[in-house]
Amino acid sequence: MILGSVISSPSFREKQMNFTRVREAYAAKEKIVDKTLLGNSISRDSLRIYLQAFKSEKIIELWAKNIRDSVFIPVKEFSICDISGYEGPKRRYRDLQVPEGFYHISKLNPYSRYYLSMEINYPNSSDSIRGVHGHLGNQIYIHGSCISSGCLAMTDDRIRELFVYCIEAYNSGQEEIALTIYPARLTGDNYSGLIADYKKDKDKLSLWADLKKSYDQFIRTRVQPKVKFLPDGTHELK
Repeated sequence: MILGSVISSPSFREKQMNFTRVREAYAAKEKIVDKTLLGNSISRDSLRIYLQAFKSEKIIELWAKNIRDSVFIPVKEFSICDISGYEGPKRRYRDLQVPEGFYHISKLNPYSRYYLSMEINYPNSSDSIRGVHGHLGNQIYIHGSCISSGCLAMTDDRIRELFVYCIEAYNSGQEEIALTIYPARLTGDNYSGLIADYKKDKDKLSLWADLKKSYDQFIRTRVQPKVKFLPDGTHELK
């Protein structure tokens, strides 16, 4: 009897490496990513990541852990090169606002017009309820370059590294990379300032109250927040 050889399917990383810009990203950033993960005792083969973005500070925080670890640890901060709009959620098409709320990465784009990009699942369920129906817009990304019209523009250099982290997380089996976008780091003083500045804006105050709960919970537990979207557009943290 002749035994046929088993043909294995290509991994997520192998599929992504078919794209020139992904190969460029790995050539430039793979060693840095490996060194950073090793320095935090995290294996590429069991990598899980969680992203937090802070609009006022123009920062994306990368948190990571091994699949069997109970809590995330801070691994790296990436400066945002350009961000349009002001504090507050995105509620309609062409308002140039960067969204705020609870999202995830819905797609990696290795041939973006902005070099590399990661699509955010805007509008989420809350946006669909609270935004201008039929005119919500879409195609919000974290991307390269340094031009923003509602996206988080990172520069080509920074997006290369962040892209590699995301590929490695998907390659190790992570099904969804969560991203929470805040108006700012919601410390006591920052939060009080936002509330004072927008005390008549019920939409912003309601969203920020939910985000404040998430911010405080994550600082306390280092566990990724689990969020339920409620029929009125608010959120319940589990």
